Amino acid sequence: MTRLHMPRFPSGLLAAALMLVLTLAAAPLRAQSGPPMTGAAFDAYTRGQTFTYGTGLAPYGAEEYMDNRRVRWSFLDGRCQEGEWYEDNGMICFVYDDNPDPQCWSFYRTPGGIVARFEDDPSQTTLYEITRSPEPMMCLGPEVGT
Repeated sequence: MTRLHMPRFPSGLLAAALMLVLTLAAAPLRAQSGPPMTGAAFDAYTRGQTFTYGTGLAPYGAEEYMDNRRVRWSFLDGRCQEGEWYEDNGMICFVYDDNPDPQCWSFYRTPGGIVARFEDDPSQTTLYEITRSPEPMMCLGPEVGT
């Protein structure tokens, strides 16, 4: 049986390669072109579209943007939360029917799509546009028999 061997790199080279990978993974956030999107720019870019967002490593959720700043969010589990967004101090804030506490984000246009940074804890959550589609989200109906 033939055994495959992983090449061994000097530790300095391995560290440099790892740093390059991490730098490239963070490039979309650094590629922010200018200030965060205004409410008007955000509305023009998102209205009538459904976006899938990811953390850079995996899909995170999807949001459908409708007329009158209405939204529908899902963590990709088939359950949807209805809500709306508004602009506040240069941020886009969301409130949902089941959670009236505002969740405020800064959105940036990049060559690869929009990047969203959660402003309540920007070190924890940055989402990247994965897909954009004019198709509505699929949501399951109310749970039956519970």
